[in-house]
Amino acid sequence: MFTGIVEEIGTVTSLVQRQGGWHLTVRASETLGGTLLGHSIAVNGVCLTVTTLADGCFTFGLAPETLARTNLGDLKAGEGVNLERSLKADGRLGGHFVQGHIDGTGVLDSKTVAGDSLVCAVKTPAALLRYLVPKGFVTVDGASLTVIEVLQDRFTFMLVAYTQGHIVLPAKPVGARVNLEVDLLAKYAEKFMAARG
Repeated sequence: MFTGIVEEIGTVTSLVQRQGGWHLTVRASETLGGTLLGHSIAVNGVCLTVTTLADGCFTFGLAPETLARTNLGDLKAGEGVNLERSLKADGRLGGHFVQGHIDGTGVLDSKTVAGDSLVCAVKTPAALLRYLVPKGFVTVDGASLTVIEVLQDRFTFMLVAYTQGHIVLPAKPVGARVNLEVDLLAKYAEKFMAARG
């Protein structure tokens, strides 16, 4: 379980295929603290298991499902990624309940400056839009954000100045794919309502 509060921006050192699978290596500093083999780290919002720790980096194995459902396969060496360690049982929940299980991807459609804030729009499949509501939660590349508007084919949110300096999204170009995780409570509510007919 995660909170969507990004701890640091790590740097991709490699994404390579070997021994029949894909392996992502990320250089970090803060999120390495207390991290052991087998621990979970959210990388751009994707819950991954640490398989190697060496030289200020961790490596993760990427399953075919992960590559198919997320933007991790698009990563290049030198690119920044949002990192968050899993939530301790006695930790503070600063964002919202985030599983690190990506529901799908969207496309960054626009970035508009509004004072010292940045208003972003993400084109989103209808299958995910139905779970979004104004002032509700959404996770974009692992960052817990508040939805402003839900439109026919996209949603909007705002990044305050502090957040802009601590996540990768402001550096992404319009047209980039982003990982999306909708609020888990919305999915449960839908399931319970469907069961009631």
